[in-house]
Amino acid sequence: MNAYIIANYSRLKPFLFSLPILFLAIIVLFLYNLDALNTERYIQIQKDSFYFINHHLGHYPSFEYNLTQLGDASIFLSFLSILIVYAPKLWEALLSGLLFSLLFSCPLKNIFSVPRPAATFNNDSFFIVGKALCGHNSLPSGHSIVLFTIVTVLLFSFMPKGLKMKILWFSAILITGLIIGFTRVGVGAHYPLDVIIGGTLGYIAGLLGIFISRKYRIFGWINNKKYYPIIIALFLICSICLVYRIIDEDLIIFYLAFISLAVSLFKIISLSFYEITAVYVKK
Repeated sequence: MNAYIIANYSRLKPFLFSLPILFLAIIVLFLYNLDALNTERYIQIQKDSFYFINHHLGHYPSFEYNLTQLGDASIFLSFLSILIVYAPKLWEALLSGLLFSLLFSCPLKNIFSVPRPAATFNNDSFFIVGKALCGHNSLPSGHSIVLFTIVTVLLFSFMPKGLKMKILWFSAILITGLIIGFTRVGVGAHYPLDVIIGGTLGYIAGLLGIFISRKYRIFGWINNKKYYPIIIALFLICSICLVYRIIDEDLIIFYLAFISLAVSLFKIISLSFYEITAVYVKK
């Protein structure tokens, strides 16, 4: 699996960055033509679409709230934790990409300072699932950046070889990412363009993570079993955090993430024990 992923990464070309950059330029031109490069107008042109999406998705609050948690890196990565054993190269790209997603998210939120829907609209006029977010950090959606960073890495890591399968795989990944991403509108936390722009930035971050991991071995230690105790410690900390979140919110997605981490911990601990035993026997 790891060799397959490395081979896939080696075939990627820098021109892949041109499409998301062009798409962002089109969004800027679209906003410019509508005189929506200011906060008030940016919100106003999305009011109808926000209410439409929120109204239709908000009827499934439990499902939406569970699904939107996948925009949290600690949750999504928990489901991919077992791949740290079988596909460490993928994890190198993930960690590199998530560093870029952090660089994109925090500064841009502060620069644009767009108030969230709960700080703009009457809270009784739309669905709010979970805690009402009233800050001025709506653009871009941080959950969407993280989500599409991870989704992009998965997209190119397991890209099939045949053209038809590539189209199906790309379509499936894109649709899944958009469905999860728009749960941020469904729970009343973001405007539609927050999600679209965040997803595009996440795609760029994911690509950057892949190209960085291909050229530099910043996280190459992940593939070294002698560092498994560090990984075990990190996974244990994440497991404890998940237990606290389960106690606090009792969401199904947290239980599933915890089970995934537990399985991964068992596998990594077993491999570490095997390595220690093998060294002892040799001595």
